[in-house]
Amino acid sequence: MADVRRIQVSGGSDGNAEGGNSAYLLPDRGVLVDPGPPTESAWDRLHDGITAAGLALADIDHVLVTHWHADHTGNAARLHEAADATLAMHAHDAPLVADYAAERERRLDRDAATLERWGVSADQVATLVDFDSPSPVPDSVPVHELTDGGSVAGIEVVHTPGHTAGHAAFVLDDVGFVGDAVLRTCTPNVGGGDTRQDDPLTAYRRTLSRLEARVEVARPGHGESFPLASRVAELRAHHRERSGRALAALAAVEPATPWALAERLFGEMTGYHVKFGAGEAFAHLEHLRHAGLVSRVDDDPLVYGTDHDGSMDPAEAGVAAWDSEVPN
Repeated sequence: MADVRRIQVSGGSDGNAEGGNSAYLLPDRGVLVDPGPPTESAWDRLHDGITAAGLALADIDHVLVTHWHADHTGNAARLHEAADATLAMHAHDAPLVADYAAERERRLDRDAATLERWGVSADQVATLVDFDSPSPVPDSVPVHELTDGGSVAGIEVVHTPGHTAGHAAFVLDDVGFVGDAVLRTCTPNVGGGDTRQDDPLTAYRRTLSRLEARVEVARPGHGESFPLASRVAELRAHHRERSGRALAALAAVEPATPWALAERLFGEMTGYHVKFGAGEAFAHLEHLRHAGLVSRVDDDPLVYGTDHDGSMDPAEAGVAAWDSEVPN
């Protein structure tokens, strides 16, 4: 069994809502996965963890990052430079770190346009963009682009989109470093974490199936390791129930934008919850649309109406949509 050291690089008080960030060191392979957020405390914990394993920074050859979010990538460029290590990510997410300054401006513009298309008011969008502060990371850094099925130091790259377009898991034997694709204590956001995705929930369904086929033990981006299969079953049940709730809510108020549906599903939202809530509503609406239960009434802003035949209760129809075969 591979030697893996978990380094808790942030605690619950300075981490995200999911809990403190977990970095993973594989001493025998010179690999560090997800070095954590761009804070001095996270850097100190990372450095102390590497030293406790009997290694120097120069012994790190590869820095692997599961996805572009700052709480996972924030220390990546610093570790790359300090260790003279290769920084690597899936090709779909790599540009957001490799060309951070320019891609951040493009991302903010894309997020704003997408949120308005989802029906969020211009004032709320402006507030959210202002809330999105820049990370203290280099404007650019060399990033090696990975593809599905490739490998680094004998560790397989598995493309796992849904949370972000280029999210990747790194699999060694039956252990998966799964980032935020599967978390033990909360449900990863699907739809709002990356506005580049057209049908994020369908992509996430494929991700869960791919991981289930390859991984027994998940080492997540937040918290301790856990058996994957039982958690995947819980996540499927969660989204199955939410699809039912989404279709029933839409049937009660149609037509509706993703934001109007999000407000009905989740209540009042502020800060980044606006993007996450609207994005998750969009993800379920698109999933239901591809299942033939929802149709688009308008495209700008996006407006949806129900399109099922009424042969079953809307909530039951939404549940059935989740149980349908996942498109290739």
